[in-house]
Amino acid sequence: MAFVLINADLGAEEDLVKELRSIENVKEVFVVYGVYDIVAKIEGPSMEKVKETITWKIRRLEKVRSTLTMIVVES
Repeated sequence: MAFVLINADLGAEEDLVKELRSIENVKEVFVVYGVYDIVAKIEGPSMEKVKETITWKIRRLEKVRSTLTMIVVES
């Protein structure tokens, strides 16, 4: 599992939320106030699938300006 903090193009948050929710392995998406605009929770059958989702699907969306990924350490 990982959380991805996303900076979006100005005014593109709602469009980006719709796109994110359509991506496989994206489980939850929230618009937030602060340094980042959106927080997405990513879960997959393996860490490799989680990384692929972030690298090849989320980071390549046109309205994503930058991301910060936090991979959850299992306790």
